Amino acid sequence: MRRSIKTKTTQSNTVITVNQGVRGGKVVQLKKTVDTAVEDCPTVKQVFVAKRTDTPVAMTAKDIPLDEEMQKEDVVCEPAAMDSEDVLFLLYTSGSTGKPKGLVHTQAGYLLYAAFTQRYVFNYHDGDIFGCVADIGWITGHSYTVYGPLANGGTTVLFESTPIYPNPGRYWEMVQRLKINQFYGAPTAIRLLLKYGDEWVHKYDRSSLKTLGSVGEPINTEAWEWYHQVVGEGRCPVVDTWWQTETGGICIAPKPSEPHAEIIPGLAMRPFFGIKPVLMDNKGQEATSNDTSGALCIAQPWPGMARTIHNNHQRFVETYCQQYPGYFFTGDGAHRSTEGYYQITGRLDDVINVSGHRIGTAEIEDIVNLCPEVAESAVIGCSHQIKGQGIYAFVVLKKNVDASVDEIISQLNSMVSTKIAKYACPDHVQVVQRLPKTRSGKIMRRVLRKVVEQDLDSLGDLSTLDDPVVVQEVIQGHRELLSKQQQA
Repeated sequence: MRRSIKTKTTQSNTVITVNQGVRGGKVVQLKKTVDTAVEDCPTVKQVFVAKRTDTPVAMTAKDIPLDEEMQKEDVVCEPAAMDSEDVLFLLYTSGSTGKPKGLVHTQAGYLLYAAFTQRYVFNYHDGDIFGCVADIGWITGHSYTVYGPLANGGTTVLFESTPIYPNPGRYWEMVQRLKINQFYGAPTAIRLLLKYGDEWVHKYDRSSLKTLGSVGEPINTEAWEWYHQVVGEGRCPVVDTWWQTETGGICIAPKPSEPHAEIIPGLAMRPFFGIKPVLMDNKGQEATSNDTSGALCIAQPWPGMARTIHNNHQRFVETYCQQYPGYFFTGDGAHRSTEGYYQITGRLDDVINVSGHRIGTAEIEDIVNLCPEVAESAVIGCSHQIKGQGIYAFVVLKKNVDASVDEIISQLNSMVSTKIAKYACPDHVQVVQRLPKTRSGKIMRRVLRKVVEQDLDSLGDLSTLDDPVVVQEVIQGHRELLSKQQQA
């Protein structure tokens, strides 16, 4: 279990949990999960249990009711003096291998960077209500739900549930009720809500909104336009932010900028203060011209960067510092336009080589998502006997689609062929009800690759999935598609 892996590697002696979790109308037996994990963690001496629901749960000798314990403490808690490089938190991320790695963020640099980026990227002012709807256990929840807003003395909204529970108006009802000024969410959630139409947005007053943000993966043009025109009524700038768990905070975004400076849909655009992005070519040299693509690196340290991987600094050096000596390697590819703006093209391990043509999966997804019947998609590479690599597209359709699957596939191939090239057309299209996602809304493409490769024994850590049942649905659909193709 992932939780036990974290606790064992960090030698934690205290765990804080709740009796039950509540999400999307479902009750999650979180205390039972912790009980099982603690059995495998001998260093844990006490477990504080907060009361989220009224349902009693079995308590062990290590369990302490958190509410009762808090009543024994003084109202005022004097802050402890810390060194600037003392550990603030460890955050475990799966990475591309599925093996969790505990990234270390420290006190002063991380807090400074989270505070500055939250204030200047989102144009935050004292008195504003900041609404970041990311999972609090994700780096975005850390930096822009907790640390950044609170370091600025702000009011921050903690979101529990999903974007469509109890209905697809959940976000916008919350905006109206709490008068949220800055709203920060994931492209996958925006695409999901787009599927349900405009009426759920128009039902609620969103006049309090001043800035809209996007985080987690590149946002496709259709979703950006809907977010800007429908949700933001054309008056709220959309900041499509690029950063990572490793960077601690936003590194590239349209804001801050000169007043009235242009914002281009789907582009992260401008580096933040102190960030020096560079693009590296296939020879490991820095590409200095514009209108070029390459591996995205950062040329100098910045306050928010992770310092190491817990108990494995060598892995940190190998992952981020060795491939391009003297630079921090992000693992992402990017394009720098003729104007000098940056566009993230996706993970470099998400680049497909089709008959010698290299193409980013994000580029194909952007075209697929333009199809009127498509709500969202995920594209991965797959083995192909002739081309080396083929293209496999997972597609979620919008509600009440009249066209047949064959008609939609034909339309997708026509669009991709016209806007990119024929070689970029998907070899396989699998229609799914849902895509496997983390609780923060990020599509788990690693899992999709393993399904397509039929390497189900290597699915890796699935504990961060919002609903693991989705994986079984995808596996079954893949089998049915294979059977259909074999019979054809």
